[in-house]
Amino acid sequence: MKKVEAIIKPFKLDDVREAMSEIGITGMTVTEVKGFGRQKGHTELYRGAEYVVDFLPKMRIEVVIADTDVERCVEAITQAAKTGKIGDGKIFVSDVERVIRIRTGEEDESAI
Repeated sequence: MKKVEAIIKPFKLDDVREAMSEIGITGMTVTEVKGFGRQKGHTELYRGAEYVVDFLPKMRIEVVIADTDVERCVEAITQAAKTGKIGDGKIFVSDVERVIRIRTGEEDESAI
């Protein structure tokens, strides 16, 4: 099993969710996060004063899937989240050793 974690622009969340749903991935965790990479921050004007916004709003999507679904999942996220501009985000794929569904006690792939 693998955990796929994607950091994307907030306005792309619905597109990514739809793309994942189309390939049969329905369970996911979404978190509002802030951060920056190469995009750095930007300057904004508020009541006549200029200030720097260092951390930009992003969305983090996490899914745990079978090894066989990883490439389709990564491709779906990439296609749906891409704008071609700096700050589109990143996708991380890592191993998951064990999953337990609390309600039923099911484990591993039957639990996802």
